[in-house]
Amino acid sequence: MKKRRLSRISALHYYKLIFRSLLFVTATVLYVIGRIRGQGDLFGEVRRVPAFAGFIWLVFFVEMIWRFFPSKMESMGCQKQFRENYVPTGDAPEKTPVGRKLSVAAVWLLLNGIFGLLYYLGIFDAGLLLLISLAYSVCDMICILFFCPFQTWFLKNKCCGSCYIYNWDYAMMFTPLVFIPDVFTWSLFGVALLLLLVFEIAQLCHPERFSEASNACLSCEKCEEKLCHHKRQLRRFIQKNKHLFFKKKK
Repeated sequence: MKKRRLSRISALHYYKLIFRSLLFVTATVLYVIGRIRGQGDLFGEVRRVPAFAGFIWLVFFVEMIWRFFPSKMESMGCQKQFRENYVPTGDAPEKTPVGRKLSVAAVWLLLNGIFGLLYYLGIFDAGLLLLISLAYSVCDMICILFFCPFQTWFLKNKCCGSCYIYNWDYAMMFTPLVFIPDVFTWSLFGVALLLLLVFEIAQLCHPERFSEASNACLSCEKCEEKLCHHKRQLRRFIQKNKHLFFKKKK
């Protein structure tokens, strides 16, 4: 089989996956050690170490600000909102699946509402909510590179380039932090929510930019990222080795 060269966007997402995974593992270790020593939860420890808190805040804040502007180092999934990435095909855009988007929002709010309830009941602490948020950041990269439940089970979109909720990622990532009243948490969620709103307003005002039927930039022929290739590789691997995952009953 012909080997496909890793695209620049794919490589960047792999770097993000590694970095975020290391950040999550480090935070988990600190949380466990802190709980064993009775030093309080991770969030309290993070706030007492301004350099660590500032590092986490700065990394994600810069990533989000970057999304507000056109960039060659970002996926077309979040870049299709910009006018320079619109090449008209002459056809009408496909209808935005509002119902499917609302179903994603409902499931996500329900899930995190449960986490919030557990926090207010004293079962979860602020540090655990921070860990969940960091875990979401890792899952975000997994969704892009390997498997996305929102794409598969809800939206039914072809790929990340045609995803109708691409810029929801940071708002979803920082949802658990809403329950923690702190400048550190609310500033991250606030910028993430603004990013989501800008994306949604652009989609409402310019639906032609978000559909492959009306925007040639979203076609497979124009795609230079090949992010979907990783998902296909994984599916082929599972299909080829399904006997290892699903043993036949005698």
